[in-house]
Amino acid sequence: MTAHWAYLQLPFAQHALIAASLVAIISGVVGPFVITRGMSFAVHGAAELALTGAAAGLLVADDAIAGALVGSLVVATAFGLLAVRERERDSSVGAVLGFGLGLGFYLLHFYHGFATQALNILIGDITAVSTGEIELLVVVALVVLVAMAAIYRPLTFASVDLDVAQARGVRTRLVGLLFLFLLCITVTEAAQIVGTILVLSLTITPAAAAHRVSSRAGVVTLLSALFAVIAADGGLLVNIVYVPGVRASSFITFIAFAIYLLCRVCATALTRQGRDG
Repeated sequence: MTAHWAYLQLPFAQHALIAASLVAIISGVVGPFVITRGMSFAVHGAAELALTGAAAGLLVADDAIAGALVGSLVVATAFGLLAVRERERDSSVGAVLGFGLGLGFYLLHFYHGFATQALNILIGDITAVSTGEIELLVVVALVVLVAMAAIYRPLTFASVDLDVAQARGVRTRLVGLLFLFLLCITVTEAAQIVGTILVLSLTITPAAAAHRVSSRAGVVTLLSALFAVIAADGGLLVNIVYVPGVRASSFITFIAFAIYLLCRVCATALTRQGRDG
């Protein structure tokens, strides 16, 4: 297996690394709350419904990425309005997912150009990120990070103990809806990197790994973002330098899962050591 380090000097590789880092950071920041609030299926649903927004964007403005972002807001609103009670969340997401995917393929039927941009969201195409898309990613990342910083404390409170948070006057429904918006935007952007089918590798797996080694919210968030960046950039480097013929998404998921397994092993070892001590 020959190394191709010279590829890293090319614009496509540099764009890909920047995009992967940006998406990994925002996915890592959002991920711990997805775990705490039990919203893994919502991530899956939002990721697949990015196709529907992309298809609508192609039809209306010939822009799949913008369509996917606008569609993510529609999806978040639908999830928020239909899943009023926590026990309704999975069934509501499933209902919206089924309808949305059907609508997406129906819309693609009326688009007579090349639908590659929309279909790439299903499998990811990190090595084709343009300068304009990098600029959009920067804007999205800043919006998500600033918004998460603004709602971090009430969101943490509401995620840990909903009843007490409500009793203390936290507007839990509003905070939850805002988080849904941020989650769907993040997932839509992550889908462009690893594809909708593998988006859990950046949004869920690093956060699950971080929860294994710490119970402190701030530490978990930092570790989740770090693990996501390692998985995204590491997988991309393996793809570009060593195995350019295989999509980067495979290596991203491999590294993310390896980190998760390592954290489980470390957590188990520490627990046993504590008991023996």
